Amino acid sequence: MTTVRVRGIYTTAVTRLLAENGLEVVQASDPIRERFDRSFDVAPADATIYTTRDRQGLEVSGDPDAVEAILAELEGVGIDAFRWTADVSRGAVFDAEVLEAGGGHGAVVDLGDGRRGYLQYDDVDGYVDAGNRYRVRVDEPTPPWDDDRPRVEPTIAVEGGLCTLSRDRTGVSAALRGERAEELVGMTELLSTDVPEGWGLRWQQSAADADLEAMGDALDGAVERIETLEDVLGDDPDEPGDPGRLVRPRTTAWLWFGRESRFALDDARRKVETTMVGHHRTKAADRAASAAVDFAEAVRGSASADSESSTDGSFPFGAVSRQFGPARGDRLEIGHGKPDGRLITLGRGEVTEVDGEGKLTLERSMRGGGSYDALDTPKEDGDTAVTKFREGRWWYPTTYRAADGTSKGTYVNVCTPVELFPETVRYVDLYVDVIKRPDGTVEVVDADELEDAVAEGTLDEQLAEKASDVAKAVERALSK
Repeated sequence: MTTVRVRGIYTTAVTRLLAENGLEVVQASDPIRERFDRSFDVAPADATIYTTRDRQGLEVSGDPDAVEAILAELEGVGIDAFRWTADVSRGAVFDAEVLEAGGGHGAVVDLGDGRRGYLQYDDVDGYVDAGNRYRVRVDEPTPPWDDDRPRVEPTIAVEGGLCTLSRDRTGVSAALRGERAEELVGMTELLSTDVPEGWGLRWQQSAADADLEAMGDALDGAVERIETLEDVLGDDPDEPGDPGRLVRPRTTAWLWFGRESRFALDDARRKVETTMVGHHRTKAADRAASAAVDFAEAVRGSASADSESSTDGSFPFGAVSRQFGPARGDRLEIGHGKPDGRLITLGRGEVTEVDGEGKLTLERSMRGGGSYDALDTPKEDGDTAVTKFREGRWWYPTTYRAADGTSKGTYVNVCTPVELFPETVRYVDLYVDVIKRPDGTVEVVDADELEDAVAEGTLDEQLAEKASDVAKAVERALSK
C-alpha cells in the first residue's frame, strides 16, 4: 500500500480523499488524529505532500509510483485542477556552476540543460564567485508558476522517511530534545542496518513516536538510496564536474487548484470537520487568513456546515475582501496562468470599484506601440484598459479606450473561474477568446489553439468543451 505524509492547509481534505481511495496516510499531525478519530501509523512515507508557499496548490515528492498514485486521486478533484512534473525535483543531485554572484543573499547557479538554481551564501564555506563549481542537492523545488528558482545546498543528503543521512554530519543525533532524543539515539544501536561510513544520521521529529520496526525500515530505505547515489558519484564524490543532473532519487510533481477545486476540497473536509463555505479559498488568499478561518469555524461551530457550497453566491467574498483585500484604491496584478504551468503577468492596475458580491473593476494606463490583440486597433499613449472581474466567472472583459473616451474594442478572455486575491487576480487561460471590434462586429478567436491544446494533451476534453460553451454564450451576449 502506498504511504503518504501530508502537511499544509489542504491536509484534512487531502487525507480524507486519499484514505477513502486506498492510500495510507502516515505520520499524521495531532489535529488530524483528533479529527479522524482513528490511528495513523508512524512509518516511512513513500511520498510527501506539501502546500506550496503561496498556498495555491501542492507539491508531491517521493517514489515515482507513489507520486503517480497520489496525482491520480487528486487531479480529478475539480475541473480546474492542473498538474505538472518538475524537471528539478526535491532531493535531486546536480553539479552546478555559479553564473552570478556578489549581490543579495545568494548566487544563481547553472544546473545544466537550461536549468537554474539558487545557492545561498550562508550555506557555503568561503567566498562564492562566478565560475565556482559545487555538487548540490535540491532542498526546495519551486512550482512552474513561481518566479523563484529552486533552492540548492552544497550538502549531499538522503532522506529515509523518518531520518536523514548526510555527508556533512557525523554520528547519530535527533531533531528534538530531552529523553526521547536520547532514546532514539540509543535505539539506533539495536537496528540491524548500520550507518554507512562517512555519513551522519539524524532522526526527524516525526520519529519520536516510531517503533523499532519503523525506524529500521526508514534507515534501510535511506541506506539503499545512498548505495544508488554512491554508484553514480563514483570514487570522487566531492569533485563537481560540468553542470548537469547526476541522480534524481525522487519525483516531484505540482498540483494547482482553481476555485472550483478549492470548493470541492471544502466538501471533502466538511465530511470530517466543521468547514465554512470557502474555507480553502479564504486560506489561499492570505497567510493571516488561516488563523481567521480557524477562529470563525471554532466560534460558529456548525453554523456554516449545513450550507451547501457553491460557486456563485454562497462564498462570503465581501467579508473576506473587507478583512484581507482587495479594496478600492489597491494596486492589483493580473496573474494570467497558462495550462503548461507558466504564470504571465499582464500588468498592474488600480481597483476603482469593488463590491461585496465579488465584482471588481481594474483600470490600467497603456503605453503606445503595436496594436491590441485580435482587435487590430492601434495602441497609443493615453489609452486606458478597463477590466471587469467577477469572482467565480469563467470569463472577464477588457474594454480599451482612447484618451478622448472612444472605444477601441472589447476583448473577453475565457478562463477557469476567476479568483480575486488581495494582490493578484488568478485564473488559467483557456486559449479561446471573444472580441468586439469598435464597429460592433463580434468574433470568437483562437478556437484553433483550443483544439490544438486538446490534441496535444495540454487540456482535457471536458475543460475544453466548457471553454467552448462559455465562448459561444459570450458571443451571443455581445451580439445582441
